[in-house]
Amino acid sequence: AARRLAADSVPRLPPRPRNAHKGQFGHVLLVGGDLGYGGAALLAAESCLRGGAGLVSLATRAEHVPAMLVRRPEVMARAVQSSFELHALLAQADVLVLGPGCGQGPWARTLLAGLGAQGKPQVWDADALNLLAAGLLAPPAGDWLVTPHPGEAARLLGCSSAQVQADRPAAALELARRLNAVVVLKGLGSLVATPGGELHLCDRGHPAMAGAGLGDVLAGLLGALLAQGLEVGAAARLGVWLHACAGERLGRGGRGLAAADLIETIRELLEEHSPCLK
Repeated sequence: AARRLAADSVPRLPPRPRNAHKGQFGHVLLVGGDLGYGGAALLAAESCLRGGAGLVSLATRAEHVPAMLVRRPEVMARAVQSSFELHALLAQADVLVLGPGCGQGPWARTLLAGLGAQGKPQVWDADALNLLAAGLLAPPAGDWLVTPHPGEAARLLGCSSAQVQADRPAAALELARRLNAVVVLKGLGSLVATPGGELHLCDRGHPAMAGAGLGDVLAGLLGALLAQGLEVGAAARLGVWLHACAGERLGRGGRGLAAADLIETIRELLEEHSPCLK
């Protein structure tokens, strides 16, 4: 039995006081963007910024820093080659988003190793999950959420994608139990499962969302919601619903929906749902 996500049931962000400042809405550190995959990290960082995080830092390859500065100069992009270079960034961060475009090579393994021990709320996506499934990363001990598509969920569960798709609720709940994490199982009828056995269904969305980069937008949005004070389950429910509703609204235009198109629409929907001012 899953509860359906709807406008009147998903969590809300509280209004902001008129004297609000950026330090009140969290500092998110995103780690990702290996060579050839910089776009994923850029999408996640921009989505995080537009989702309302007070400060956003991106640790990525040096080759991607100029693109980030041109695309979104508000994001603090830093070139990193080793875990040692992450120390200062980690000390400032409140929330971590790991995996968009990080790949599974030595660069990603070096940077992501040990980040689970940071004790900060975390979002794990994409190749961070594949490295976890391969036994190359240790899961965090604190609050975290994971955002697998069926293939990534299958690798984490040690089964096939067909088996995951044959019983998506069971797969989501089992993965949440094994990882002790909030799980967002993406796809038609995205599911949010908790380690305690709660299950929520999102029946919004559009086939035009079948494209590259939409998961990166979701990961960045989830990081922003965590940074603004939502706990992991609440952030997952609100983020999944906003993401799907944005895709549904834009999908009316038909094929050719680009992931970056969602970012401004998510911002509009968030304001409609949780106004910034009373």
